[in-house]
Amino acid sequence: MTPDASARLRPLDLALLAALALALFLPGQAGLPPLDRDESRYAVAVTQMVTTGDLIDIRYQDQPRWLQPAGIYWLQSLAVTLSGGIGQISAHRLVSLAGAVLSVLLAAWLGARLYGRQAGIAAGAMLAACLVLNVEARMAKIDATMLAAVLAAQSALLLLYLDRAARPALAAAVLWVALGVGLMLKGPIPTMVTVLTAAAISLWNRDAAWLRRLRAHWGVPLMLAIVLPWLLAIVIRTEGAFLSEAIGHSMLGKVADGQQGHGAPPGYHLLAFSVAFWPASLFFVLALPWVWANRHEKAVRALLCWVVPTWVVFEIVATKLPHYTLPTYPALAILAGAALSAGALGLPAGRWRWLGRVILGVWLVVAAALALFGPVLAFLAERRVNWLAVAAAVATVGLTALALRLLGRAEMRRALAASLGAAAVVWVVTFGHTLPGIRALWLSPRIAEAAAAAAPCRDPLLITQPYHEPSLVFLHGPYRTRLVTGAAQAAAAFRAAPCAVAAMGEREEAAFLAALGEELRRAAVIEGRNYSNGRFYRIAILVRPE
Repeated sequence: MTPDASARLRPLDLALLAALALALFLPGQAGLPPLDRDESRYAVAVTQMVTTGDLIDIRYQDQPRWLQPAGIYWLQSLAVTLSGGIGQISAHRLVSLAGAVLSVLLAAWLGARLYGRQAGIAAGAMLAACLVLNVEARMAKIDATMLAAVLAAQSALLLLYLDRAARPALAAAVLWVALGVGLMLKGPIPTMVTVLTAAAISLWNRDAAWLRRLRAHWGVPLMLAIVLPWLLAIVIRTEGAFLSEAIGHSMLGKVADGQQGHGAPPGYHLLAFSVAFWPASLFFVLALPWVWANRHEKAVRALLCWVVPTWVVFEIVATKLPHYTLPTYPALAILAGAALSAGALGLPAGRWRWLGRVILGVWLVVAAALALFGPVLAFLAERRVNWLAVAAAVATVGLTALALRLLGRAEMRRALAASLGAAAVVWVVTFGHTLPGIRALWLSPRIAEAAAAAAPCRDPLLITQPYHEPSLVFLHGPYRTRLVTGAAQAAAAFRAAPCAVAAMGEREEAAFLAALGEELRRAAVIEGRNYSNGRFYRIAILVRPE
């Protein structure tokens, strides 16, 4: 039986969940420098879109960026324009922040519609606290925003399937509009989640008649009306090159090959789950007996049909990153919240007691690793003790130990609250204080600052090799940064610029000066390890003598 299915979230519940999400997601929004590489590539492309006013073609400096549709670039351009934050990465991140908060509220709302108020609140809180959403909420990329579109579509789909939509036509409209928005954000991925869910429900039930409630006869044209105008415009502009690049290379290429060194065998996402969904990963695993016992209940079945096919697809795809399975996490949170609300969570007993110890052991190892990550990284990078990070680690370990004790007493709600508190401490301090404060990590801001300080004019051209990270392009400006290869190209660019600064690696400096044929002043030397590729760089900032 569905527990308290008629209950609804109150406005105060939604307000408190929004406040929780903001408290978790806001620290680090402005303090974290632009991240390499994807976030900074998006930020550069958006900066150029705002500067040029070209809303059709997407460019990274002089190169096309035809990886996905323009939706996220439009949203970030709007956020940057309205906030006046061009050149500020925090303005670009506003869209992801809004998408993450909206996702938490939608997950709580759907959980309450399916299993009651307590289940909805628990589901929203678990999603808000999980590691992968906390990362995506702080990055100016697609995935947090896409999650909100997926949740809107899936909520409408499930309510139509369960015949619980108060206004079925409106629910169908929400479904198709959300799918259209999803197409504009990340192509077919959001639509794939919904199609797989609907197909799995129909196959499991051996009944497809319910699909008529989706009103596809007018819903599909509505969805296409959202994406086709831009799609036709970009196809005409690029003479079809966008489709071959976005579909042939970016999307299908990830299926067959592990692109950009992110290949992994099937099972990767299952192994990553204990970290990516921490701390709620433990509570979902403890909910599995309840899920299995209730697998024939329609809502449980629908949620499983949401998770399993999409998860299998991402396990099969060769390219793997932890956030790929994020679209399934709301369903997992709702199932865990439902089991919690039903009082069905518990550690395995009897002959399965050993399994409970293994599950708890993995969860505790993950908790300890996440708690120690900040202070250990600060010490390794700068050989100093970050006492606030240490205090946060101690508090995280203490709250985790409290959660463990409460689990042993079968006080599951209080155990969840303690684990959410542990997550809040580690995320707020790590993202809001520890990472922004480790200056050795952030080569690009230091290079950009040194170049600006050494430049003899206000807007110098920055010529850089071999350090080509997109964050430097964003910070110095896409039209004022030249990524060069070889001494001759670097010298030609420097010679042609009326005002220039060179950022040369220690191996490239001598050849560059020889090709240039003139003496330059070494204004600064920036040293550090690039976290994107693990290489150590010693960059000389060179300018003409005054």
